[in-house]
Order: sequence, then C-alpha cells, then structure tokens
Amino acid sequence: MQSNKTVGSGSAVTRPISLMYVVTSQISTVLLKGQPKFLRGAGFEVSVVSSPGLNLNAAAEDENVQRYAVPMVRDIGGFSDLVSLCRLWRLMRRQKPTITNVSTPKAGLLGGLASRLSCVPCRVYTLRGLRCETTKGVRRWALILSELIACRCAHLVICVSESLRQRAVALGIVDPLRTVVLASGSSNGVDLDRFAPTPERLGQAEGLRNNLGIPAGAPVIGFVGRFTRDKGLCELIEAYLHLRHQRPLLHLLVVGDFEGGDPVPSNVRKVIQCDSQIIHTGIVRDTAPYYHVMDILALPTYREGFPNAPLEAHAAGKPVVATKATGVVDSVIDGVSGVLVPVGDSEALAKGLELLLKDKELAAAMGSAGRERVRREFRQERVWKALAQEYARLLEGRGLRLAQPNPSKAVSTPTPGPAIVQS
Repeated sequence: MQSNKTVGSGSAVTRPISLMYVVTSQISTVLLKGQPKFLRGAGFEVSVVSSPGLNLNAAAEDENVQRYAVPMVRDIGGFSDLVSLCRLWRLMRRQKPTITNVSTPKAGLLGGLASRLSCVPCRVYTLRGLRCETTKGVRRWALILSELIACRCAHLVICVSESLRQRAVALGIVDPLRTVVLASGSSNGVDLDRFAPTPERLGQAEGLRNNLGIPAGAPVIGFVGRFTRDKGLCELIEAYLHLRHQRPLLHLLVVGDFEGGDPVPSNVRKVIQCDSQIIHTGIVRDTAPYYHVMDILALPTYREGFPNAPLEAHAAGKPVVATKATGVVDSVIDGVSGVLVPVGDSEALAKGLELLLKDKELAAAMGSAGRERVRREFRQERVWKALAQEYARLLEGRGLRLAQPNPSKAVSTPTPGPAIVQS
C-alpha cells in the first residue's frame, strides 16, 4: 500500500495524491476536457492513459498533465487484451496512483483489473453507458459480464445519469450502495459560454450556412454523433424523407461520420451520401457553430449514458427531439426543453420534429428553457466540484487526505510521458 497519509497540520506529506485516468481510445480523451486541469489546480497530480494518438498528446498539453500511451482495442481482442492488461498493471505498479478513474468499456474492464491487481487505494469506474442494451445473445452476456467485473473492481461507480444507474442496478451489474450520480448527471458538464448564441458566433454560423449551401430561410434539422444503427440513423432518415414531402426546402445537417461497428444499412448510407439536401460534414474540430445553423437537434438514439449533444444544443438555445432511451430522459425534459418519442418510432419522430418546425414560438421557448437548465444544473464547474468531493470522501475513508495545492506547482509543466508503455 502506498504511503500518502498526512499526519497532522504541521507534518509533511510523504507523497502527493496522484490521480490516473484511463480510457480506451485517444479520441475519448475529449470526454475529460477541462477536468484534469481543474483537479490539478485542486491539488491532485493527474495523468491520462489511453491508446496512442494525437488526441492524447493534445489533451496532455492542454490540461498540463502527464500522459501514458497503452494500446487498447475497443472490441474483444483476445491476446492483445492480455498484453494491454499487463502493460496497464506494470504502469500502475511503477507510477503507484492513489486514485484511478477508468471508463469506456474496454478500459473499464482492463483498467479496473489492473487497478485491483496493483492494489490502488481508491478505485473509481465511470459508467458512461451500457452497450449490452442494444445487443443480444452471447455478445450481450459477454458485455454484461465485462461491466460486472469493472464494477466489482471499483470502490465507487460513477453513473453519468440516474436512469443509467437504475438500469445498471436492474440488470444486476452493480450494487446501488456503490453508485453515485454527480450533481444532476453528465460526466463532465457543458461549457455554456462555448455554445452561447453571441453575435460573433451567430455571424460565424451564418457564414457556415452559406458555405454549406443551405438557402436563407430553409429549415434545418440537425444531428451530431456517430453514424451507427443504434444512434437511430434509420429512423432519422425515414422521418426526414417523410417531412420533405411537406417541406421541400427542408435540410438535414448531419455532423459526424460512419463507423464500422454497428453500421447503418447500405440504403441509409446511400441516402446520406446522395441526397442533395442532406449536408454530411464528417468529423469536425468544433461543433459549436453547427448548432446555430440548426433549428432543431434530433437524437433518435436507442441507448445512451448521458448524451452531450442535447446539452450542447440547449446551451446554444436549441430545442431537441429525442427518444425515451436510457440517459436521454435525463438530458431532455419532455414538453419543456424538447420532445421525447418512443425508441425506434420514425413516425413519432417525424411528428415531434414537425411540431417544432411549425410552431417557432414553442421551439424558441423550449430552446430557452433548455439553456436555462444547462446554466442552472450542468455547468462544468458544478460537476467537477462534485467529483472532487467524491474523491475526498474516498480518500478520507482510507485514512488519506488531499494536501493543499501548491500555486507554483499548479502552473508548472509536467514531464511528457512516454509515447508507448511497453510490456
């Protein structure tokens, strides 16, 4: 066991409280944006671990924290998973983190096991969603087992929404006494100012609209996310094509790109690629201006943990039409900040979208209500402070205490981590 204890107000800390984040993909480091820097300022020594890539390097530089690259694959990898587990175990044995926070399915499993094998004093698993909800057969049970192991390895399971917590408990994946939802939900909150409808941003959106070839006055339905079947792309395209008969100028703006796992049917892909009024942007660096091109955000997803897109749309003052899926019901208040429809029902989705396209006053009121809710409940600082309190509670329960932050250390630059951790 590491010696991190502070004995008294006048005694020296034998070792700083080190916090290690582990996610599978380097792309997932964006889910932590701002959080490591905040916690470093609160006195933690923070490091981030993921598969190698530019996003990991950028995250470490932006957050001013240490980084370690450990190759991991998202799907079942067999021998490669064992190698990744060994590398994570060796890294944790060498770095001796006081707290590990592992998340995303594969890193949750491998990072959780490595944390337990390394006897990390405080182990946290952030449950961001349940892939098993949209799978069947052997794969479903394999995913449930993976989540069960990840939760069993953790002292605390942070569920990013209340509906996700209830679903995980109902499936027998986690003991409710070991779970917590930070603030009102979400794992990282929303930067309200980044999406605010300022004159500058609205002007930027107007120029973007022109560049995208969307005529002035044409209504725009938007989508932001992965192009997969379980995101409801099939239902979205059906609803859009139905509405096009009534609104010939209607455009669909889809921000994101196709993925190999759970791919959309070929006919849906063809419509997205060939329809002249569907604007397919691909993956963009900054989604903020795109929300201001939309009139409504559509999210017909089958499952979520706590989706970021509705909160971002609300922060931009836009209403949302989404499904009554796990996680989504926490991000959109039906009849207040948007409209919720049954999962997999393209007709109901079309009706919800048509309601807000027709009634602009209602759409504006819902967008305004959504923005106010984000301001009140989902600011990033609120989520980060709740997280820091949970870390402090875990430390206290193990006789450990966080030292007061050193201002000079908070602005210093940590030594860059190795490119790849070898086994």
